[in-house]
Amino acid sequence: MLLPIKELGRLIAVKRGGRGVRATAADVGISAATLSRVENGHMPDLETFAKICRWLDRDAREFLGLGDQAEQSPQAVVHFRKQKTVAPETAVALGELILAAQRAIQARNQLIDP
Repeated sequence: MLLPIKELGRLIAVKRGGRGVRATAADVGISAATLSRVENGHMPDLETFAKICRWLDRDAREFLGLGDQAEQSPQAVVHFRKQKTVAPETAVALGELILAAQRAIQARNQLIDP
């Protein structure tokens, strides 16, 4: 089941309930400001995403759409921190480059070990 990344904020709010942001952030292992940003729909960096998924007791693959396919064939996942210095076109181009490199490695591995 694929969960949209926007669902992450809602899940945090539900689990946090009436508990304060600072106490919850301490449990998660991130700053209160970061927890608040993610809860309000901002994309977390990979380390924060992993911590939040552990705290929520959710598998990160649910959000990434990897499901059972990840177990059958490993795939690269491209995640960039939200930085204003990286243009969206640049991020897309870098992601395509990384995925192309992954395909090339898989093709090479199939030639070596068919």
